[in-house]
Amino acid sequence: MTYQIDIESNSQNQQIPALPELERWISAALQSQSFEDAEVSVYIVDEDEGQELNAQYRGKDYPTNVLSFPADIAEEVGVPLLGDLVVCAPVVEREAQEQGKTLQAHWAHMLIHGTLHLVGFDHIDDDEAETMETLETQIVTGLGYPAPYQDITEE
Repeated sequence: MTYQIDIESNSQNQQIPALPELERWISAALQSQSFEDAEVSVYIVDEDEGQELNAQYRGKDYPTNVLSFPADIAEEVGVPLLGDLVVCAPVVEREAQEQGKTLQAHWAHMLIHGTLHLVGFDHIDDDEAETMETLETQIVTGLGYPAPYQDITEE
């Protein structure tokens, strides 16, 4: 299995986890779906840029934790690019504090969540949300972190 994970930071935040951790979390999400080859790009931003991108692509004028941009490449092209993630470091840090989670656990959850969006999972309706949240919980707890959702327990 070959995963190429490209990470670029345009954030002044000093609490961004180390590169091997970021790669480990994304790889865990990809392995859960049995991907052999995959490429994911991660761009880490501060709130101004996060707000700008969220407004431009989702029509929501505030910074959000993670944005996922699945690649639109035909399978027959043979390029394993799954897409891009944009993570707003200050939002992830603030949410971790508000939710009483460690920063590492919340970063892990956000990268797993975003990666699952890249491979086709969503949470638009209740059934999709339950499926995605259950999978996220399995991956996050499998990495040794607490369950990310209070109403989902490990089975």
